[in-house]
Amino acid sequence: MIERFTSLAPHILGITRILAGIMFACHGAQKVLGVFGGMPPEAPKWIVWTAGPIEFVGGILIAIGLFARPVAFLSSGLMAAAYFKGHAFHGFLPKVNGGELAVLYCWLFLYIAAHGPGKFALDGLITRGRSSAPSRRDS
Repeated sequence: MIERFTSLAPHILGITRILAGIMFACHGAQKVLGVFGGMPPEAPKWIVWTAGPIEFVGGILIAIGLFARPVAFLSSGLMAAAYFKGHAFHGFLPKVNGGELAVLYCWLFLYIAAHGPGKFALDGLITRGRSSAPSRRDS
């Protein structure tokens, strides 16, 4: 039974990437567009205007699987910085300092950057399109 998951792994990764990208984009939309309750007034503006666009646009790109590896790498770094700049000073453990999401996003996006986007990614369509196009050597 467990062996069956091996063949489904690219599909599971693709769906995980889509869900994580959408949720990440929602965090960016909260900052940039003021939806989902917006940001508290005391939130530093640099968080809104640096993290917000990366989360919003990056989340969309991760969800659709376009430039997934470099965007996931950038987003992973953003979440590492968010953890150490915004959470770690309240205590190192994520459960204590409220940084669970930052840690999970950081490691999930690092995994996507290292492993690739899985199935259902536009990157796969672009790569497949390039490999099936005739090269100059073929003509």
